[in-house]
Amino acid sequence: MRKFLVVLDDSRECLNAMRYAALRAAHTGAGVQILSIIPPEEFRHWMGVADLMRAEARERIEAHFEVFAKWMRDKQGVNPELVIREGDPATEILAQVRADTEVGVLVLGAGTEKSGPGPLVTTLSRNSGSLPIPITIVPGDMSKERLEAIT
Repeated sequence: MRKFLVVLDDSRECLNAMRYAALRAAHTGAGVQILSIIPPEEFRHWMGVADLMRAEARERIEAHFEVFAKWMRDKQGVNPELVIREGDPATEILAQVRADTEVGVLVLGAGTEKSGPGPLVTTLSRNSGSLPIPITIVPGDMSKERLEAIT
């Protein structure tokens, strides 16, 4: 079974990437793997409470994931899996792609700000020639109707 890997974060463009991954998975009989990354800088200055902060971060991620998972299950018939990693986002995405050979496509949402599409899209697209899988970049301002039409 092929999986679409999509990154769960607090960006607005994450929503379109989630929609795209779920719709494509539903139409192709694939799965969805949702990856959330806890950046290491969240714990650096608070070594004494790092475990508590890590647990709270995981709880927030799991609650956020469940919103998307419920929609995917109820509307698309897709049961996503959650993976949580800690570290640099680009490094952890690449590590997850290499760790799970069933991941066939990385789906990223592109930001619509004047500063560019976002750090993940910029970093990973620069290195796309050496990636073991293709990247699909979903425009952050694409309408829900347009997403449904192209998937």
